Amino acid sequence: MKPPPLGYSRPESVTDALRMLDELGQDGKVLAGGQSLVPLLSMRLAEPTHLVDINRLSELGYVTRANGHVLVGALARHAEVLASPAALTAQPLLAKALRFVAHPAIRNRGTTVGSLVHADPAGEMPAVLALLGGTVRVAAAGGERLVEAGDFFLGVLESAVQPGELATEVRFPVLPPGAGTGFAEVSRRRGDYAVCGVAVLVTLGDGREVEHARAAYLSVGPRPRVLDLTEAVAGIPADSQNLPAAMTMARELIHPEADIHASADYRRHLAGVLTERALLEALAEARDRARDGIAPQQASIAR
Repeated sequence: MKPPPLGYSRPESVTDALRMLDELGQDGKVLAGGQSLVPLLSMRLAEPTHLVDINRLSELGYVTRANGHVLVGALARHAEVLASPAALTAQPLLAKALRFVAHPAIRNRGTTVGSLVHADPAGEMPAVLALLGGTVRVAAAGGERLVEAGDFFLGVLESAVQPGELATEVRFPVLPPGAGTGFAEVSRRRGDYAVCGVAVLVTLGDGREVEHARAAYLSVGPRPRVLDLTEAVAGIPADSQNLPAAMTMARELIHPEADIHASADYRRHLAGVLTERALLEALAEARDRARDGIAPQQASIAR
């Protein structure tokens, strides 16, 4: 299939882009990497009348660390985030999840902010943002606003970015001291959307025991599902190798739907298995960081 006839603009500045989007309203759509948008256009699942191509806005192509966050601009490609040592040292979960995003050719063009705005519940980055409690900076002709992760994903392929607005930046909190992350997913083929996936964040106390644990699940509902697993793992030593209570909690609290890819029961089973797998990875990272001198201490996990 081919996309419908479209108008096309390529602004030279953020100001011009916001003016165009404001004038177009519902008829306008932002084009950045295009790895999600172009297939939707071709299948006629999205029908804007005009594309605003922001690929000349080089000032939005940054990946940096500032004020306790990893900042990723709207034109930063997945591959550029993966290639940023400063960002990945500050928040290792980014690399763990981004490696599962499709294939290298798509990561070379697709943008991290664009994948968040696309709001696919099977996408890795929405789950990461939801787990970490990050924020998205959204700009319009009349000003800017920050949208918390908990308010950003509204439904399947629906984010809080409104007509006339441009998501210019995402902010991922830096991994706090005494914490570790893990990521695991299962797909039918490498690079396919996950049948089920989970991102995990744990924090250790001074005694090297688990104080807090959270998990975010993808492909189990219309939005990333975040669970507080603290009750299942609090007080467990960081060198534990089996976490049956966490597996059980995940299976009891996750209520996925069946589709052509997997039954609900199979997804529920995967949620338990992958929760334990990601938790063990997170505990190992927390232990390694403690060994390397990043001492555990009280650290908040976004709730």
